[in-house]
Amino acid sequence: QVQLVESGGGLAQAGGSLRLSCAASGRTFSSRAMGWFRQAPGMEREFVAAISWSGGSTNYADFVKGRFTISRDNAQNTVYLQMNSLKPEDTAVYYCTAALGRWYGRRVSDYDYWGQGTQVTVSS
Repeated sequence: QVQLVESGGGLAQAGGSLRLSCAASGRTFSSRAMGWFRQAPGMEREFVAAISWSGGSTNYADFVKGRFTISRDNAQNTVYLQMNSLKPEDTAVYYCTAALGRWYGRRVSDYDYWGQGTQVTVSS
């Protein structure tokens, strides 16, 4: 069992930055890939970024490449999403998620534990 708690969301201006954190409980965190998804009102949940169990491999959606960075600290059971150069279209609820195993996917079905989400709002 893995429980995930996100924090760090809030209001930012276009061009600004926010850093999301996701604290995980459970002994299997370091053996799981982790991901971030987001969901805007009326839209489907979409992949944002993922990181392998060791942190040695990452993957990003095209719309965040060069702006967002995913990282993890296995000693602290925490995964981060640094978001720079924010745009109004980044406004969404951001979800932290734990994968089924060590390697990540880009589909919702590749993950089996989800946090409650944290709201990110970017004003123009």
